[in-house]
Amino acid sequence: MTEGAGARDGTSTGDPAAVGQAAGPPEAAAMKADQAVGIDPHEVAAIGPRDAAAIMREARERAGNELRARRPVLFVTWGLVLLLGYGAMWLSVRGQHPYYAPAWQALGLTFLLFLLAAVVTAQVVDRAASGIGGRSELQRGVFVLALLTGSAALLIEKSAMAQAGASRPILGVLGAAAPMLATGLVFVASAALTARLDWPRLTLGIWLLAVAAGGAWGGPVTMLAVCALAGGGGILLMAAIEPWLRHA
Repeated sequence: MTEGAGARDGTSTGDPAAVGQAAGPPEAAAMKADQAVGIDPHEVAAIGPRDAAAIMREARERAGNELRARRPVLFVTWGLVLLLGYGAMWLSVRGQHPYYAPAWQALGLTFLLFLLAAVVTAQVVDRAASGIGGRSELQRGVFVLALLTGSAALLIEKSAMAQAGASRPILGVLGAAAPMLATGLVFVASAALTARLDWPRLTLGIWLLAVAAGGAWGGPVTMLAVCALAGGGGILLMAAIEPWLRHA
């Protein structure tokens, strides 16, 4: 009778789906997580905790390698966004005397480009890191949060300066430099958080900071051109040299 009961509930048939249904919520959740990274839950039950930890570590390493292999796609995406977005804003202000602000059409195009690039980035990262959670997922979340809050803080600072009576050229320089400054600082700060120094991230972070600092000396119109050509062009160049820097 015991065997008959086991056959009826599926637990003795070796069917993973039936085992997951018979197990409680914690066990079922663990089995789903193992299956997401290509691990047979029956094999996990047959090995020790140390071997299971080694398998999970190898899965995380594979996800990291896949993400690094897809970095050129992200570099090309964001390089084109900066080149086209900042380029459109520059074209809309190059004839302004005195400087006022980029046209709303150029600002709208730039916003849509940034939104599209964010969607592409999320898809690439999620596909590479599928099934990998824990500390790796937390680090990705903190990284994105740092980029968003850093850019937002600088733009809030721009609004405060406007209330204090800052001129439009000053506000134009700060508005153009804010994304570069926030991204560059986060890239430089996070380059040493991996097991090995992330040379592509460090190099790109330093470059973006140099672009933001150097372009500001030319005023708001020149700043937009520098961000488009040096910022976007630098990221596109990184797509070509990143494999070499990764093995440096």
